[in-house]
Amino acid sequence: MNSEQIAPELAALREQIDEIDSQLVDLLAKRRAVTTRVGALKSKVGMPIYAPEREAQLLCKRREQAKKVGVCADLIEDILRRLMRDSYISQDASGYLCVNADCRKVVVVGGKGQLGQVFVDLFQRSHYQVVTLEQEDWPKSDSILSDASVVIVAVPIRITNEVIKQLEQLPDDCILADITSVKEVPLYEMMKVHQGPVLGLHPMFGPDVSGLIKQTIIACHGRGEQQYQWLLDQFQVWGAKIYPVTAAEHDQAMSMVQVMRHFSTIVYGYHLMTEGADISQLVEMSSPIYRLELIMVGRLFAQDPILYSDIIFANQDNIAMMKRFAYRFLELLEDVEANDKAAFVAMFEQVSDWFGEYADIFLQESKSMLLKANELKKD
Repeated sequence: MNSEQIAPELAALREQIDEIDSQLVDLLAKRRAVTTRVGALKSKVGMPIYAPEREAQLLCKRREQAKKVGVCADLIEDILRRLMRDSYISQDASGYLCVNADCRKVVVVGGKGQLGQVFVDLFQRSHYQVVTLEQEDWPKSDSILSDASVVIVAVPIRITNEVIKQLEQLPDDCILADITSVKEVPLYEMMKVHQGPVLGLHPMFGPDVSGLIKQTIIACHGRGEQQYQWLLDQFQVWGAKIYPVTAAEHDQAMSMVQVMRHFSTIVYGYHLMTEGADISQLVEMSSPIYRLELIMVGRLFAQDPILYSDIIFANQDNIAMMKRFAYRFLELLEDVEANDKAAFVAMFEQVSDWFGEYADIFLQESKSMLLKANELKKD
């Protein structure tokens, strides 16, 4: 039997596939219409769009259903997660409940900046009166700030403390907060300049987010927790997860999670350049995981260098952390140079034990990421 002989049957089967695909599109459109209505209902009462228990329950049920009918459960979960991301976007478009109708005005200092715009947009969609305060507005800052209920400082790290020092005349009940990636010093400066409620915030996302669903905002308590609780509630209505931690713990964690990772990534990119590496060749020869690593390096260098220099240079205490990292790099390099595989393997096993169950968790999570990275690869 040759291709010409099976052509009629093949054409008929393809027609069936096309019809099924068409039906799927219609079903997806109906599903999106329903999720949009769900979002509208939630917004009326201030329910968060993201419901983790509901999502987990839905995935569990559909996985079991897939197994019963002989369909790959991982495929169904992957499809459903993509559908849920889309449904969150449709629900997100319907607006949000205003948690505090008595809020007079929200002032975002640096609200025209990239991350500041995200918060301006969210407050406006929750029907708050929002005003931005930019550098050229300082001559009239007294009138802008005079009746503020919330002032959020959203300026570059290098000028955050100087800006905070100019906020001496806020109303007594005004919430003063910042959204920089260091917390101890800005929180100290805010506590010193303002006797009302003070809150340190670190949004763990960039300005390219479409919403706050499943995003984390770190909250560092300053003063007047009961007075600013409504603001944290508002973030949760927007879909964010609030992670409370002390300012000292935050800065210590960020020195490892953020500063050290950014610095080592920058060094890696610098090394590739100075070695004269052929990026196109590296990409073509890379497996999905190495391609993903190159993507993360390239992603960093596609952004504003001032942002990363501000983060790395913001806290001189980070130097000690980065020196310890460099020392451990050289320590392991000595094992390689001495051809001491036993010492290297012993170190590897020790670190593996330290990761514990997270090693397997991360392995499973990375498999899904790598599949997506491979699908996105351009031929």
